[in-house]
Amino acid sequence: MKKIAMCVSLGLALCWATTVEAQWLTSLPAAQAKAKAEKKMVLIDFTGSDWCGWCIKLKKEVFSQPAFADYANKNLVLVEVDFPRKKAQTPAQKTANRQLAQQYGITGYPTIIVLDSAGTQVGRLGYMKGGPAAFTAALEKLRRK
Repeated sequence: MKKIAMCVSLGLALCWATTVEAQWLTSLPAAQAKAKAEKKMVLIDFTGSDWCGWCIKLKKEVFSQPAFADYANKNLVLVEVDFPRKKAQTPAQKTANRQLAQQYGITGYPTIIVLDSAGTQVGRLGYMKGGPAAFTAALEKLRRK
């Protein structure tokens, strides 16, 4: 019985250790500095994380998937610009998010803005069917421009 428990524990530990997660920032200036240093694109996700149905669907079907996380960790610096209704944010974060939404002309959620490593906007996306494969294919087209 102890051997079975040890094998199960080891198996769970290995599964947990191999889970890839994408790392999200909340500061665009920090993301741009990182993207420039690492020669990566910046993906800005304008979202209503706790109320927007399409935003929740995009996070579940794309952003939380290991295939997207793997792609993002190699090619992107991720920024979440959230406009929650229930989740608390600092006044400074609320102000920064409103300013970014105004700067990029955001009128609906989810809106994804993609910048090159120099900070120039190269694309604007939203929810799309097809999961991580379709989403990363669209990002690859932008990356190869």
